[in-house]
Amino acid sequence: MNTKKYDLEERLLHYSSSIITIVEQVPKSGTANHLSNQLLKSGTSPYSNHGEAQAAESSNDFIHKLRICLKELRETQRWLKLIKHIRIIKKYELIDLMIVETEELIKIFVTSIKTAEKNRL
Repeated sequence: MNTKKYDLEERLLHYSSSIITIVEQVPKSGTANHLSNQLLKSGTSPYSNHGEAQAAESSNDFIHKLRICLKELRETQRWLKLIKHIRIIKKYELIDLMIVETEELIKIFVTSIKTAEKNRL
């Protein structure tokens, strides 16, 4: 039986790597630098904050860290859409894939937060 374990940490690692790949494609200019810096910050944050959630000191701390991940994913989604909209990079396939992946991760974190809040009571 070959069952693949679902690993959110690994998925977030790949997500952060893909964000870095996109940032490296952004040309160097004032506006582009601003956009890529914002994307880099918000797009890599869920990976590290998920690690903090795993080491949470309480259920409230755990939920708080998950909410930070969710907030950063929503911000990343907006930066990805803006970068695609203004067409500052040549290859948009990865951006389209990352927008879909971001939406999926948002759903995962929304569900996780609801579950954690329910179990906290």
